[in-house]
Amino acid sequence: MRRVWAVLAVGLLALAGCAAAAPVATEAPPTASTPTPTPTPTPTPEPVDALSLEQQVGQVFMVGTDVASASPDTLSAVTDRHVGSIFLHGRTQGGAGAVAPVVAQFTALVSDATTGGIPLWVATDQEGGEVQVVRGPGVDDIPYAIRQADDPASVLQQNAQRWGDQLAAAGVDVNLAPVADIVTSHDTRFDNPPIGALGRQYGYDAQTVAAHTGAFAAGMRAAGILPTFKHFPGLGRVTANTDTTANVVDDVVGADSPDVEVYRQVIAGGPCIVMVGTAVYSRIDGANPAAFSSTVVTGILREQIGFTGVITTDDLSAAAQVQGTPPADRAVRAIEAGIDLVLVSADPSLLPVMYDAVLARAQTDPAFAAEVTASAARVLEAKTWRD
Repeated sequence: MRRVWAVLAVGLLALAGCAAAAPVATEAPPTASTPTPTPTPTPTPEPVDALSLEQQVGQVFMVGTDVASASPDTLSAVTDRHVGSIFLHGRTQGGAGAVAPVVAQFTALVSDATTGGIPLWVATDQEGGEVQVVRGPGVDDIPYAIRQADDPASVLQQNAQRWGDQLAAAGVDVNLAPVADIVTSHDTRFDNPPIGALGRQYGYDAQTVAAHTGAFAAGMRAAGILPTFKHFPGLGRVTANTDTTANVVDDVVGADSPDVEVYRQVIAGGPCIVMVGTAVYSRIDGANPAAFSSTVVTGILREQIGFTGVITTDDLSAAAQVQGTPPADRAVRAIEAGIDLVLVSADPSLLPVMYDAVLARAQTDPAFAAEVTASAARVLEAKTWRD
């Protein structure tokens, strides 16, 4: 309305300069009885809105490649199916200098046509002990987690920052670590093959695990590496490894167990990803592996614990636990459960059928498409955590 008054005033002055004129009727100024309408603001487009549906689907996958050489299947995943995250698997003794050129082959593929110009996430497993992908010149041999926990949390944080700097030099920006699983006890640790038997645990109670995984994660963040807490809702009680054994069931952990509640503490420390495992939890949802369970993913992790960041699966390509489910269904079921990022780490050749299934479902099911868009938006937001 002020603009209207300004325009009219200019017009009146122009008329006065030309000749005398009859009084000009003008719009009455606003009064209390005629409030000035408030313009409706134009919504600011979200970054995900600039991506095609095909590119959004690509953002909800992380695909593996050998750390020593770029997998053709994974290169194709980026160029042909717009995949937005890669995972370095295997082992190398070449150090950061040998890994960086492999990573560069993938980051060079980023374009408007592939990922919509969105940078790739480059992830690996750099826990320490037996689970350390990158070793060699310029890279420390990281102790087992249970030995890392011998140091005070402040020292561990400093160490983890150094380990994170070494990953960053290799081109990595996401670490699928630390392990937040609570193993029953020191005496029974070898009864727990995936965690306790490998020394991947930081301790035997929630307080110890929270303190040391929190310190590890803080060190990673200080180095610019986004940490990942795993394996929700806990793999510390199972008696078989889901990577190598099918029908793994946990009949101990419930929604109110310390294995679950420890996540409330660790996610409060800062930006992170949470990985959901594939064991079945009979006290929570006895019908579905955790990564396919909306009760676990949405009901407990999102709603009960309050996690708002990116949720990823454990490997859905080669893990024995999921082999009874067709690959296409694995990806669709995970996203239906509330997963944001489907990990296809061990066998990238399965990516096409998984991607195509998610895209086909999104093209015909608006509600599912909305889930894909929401997940892609969370991934994009998490990729800017350092900005």
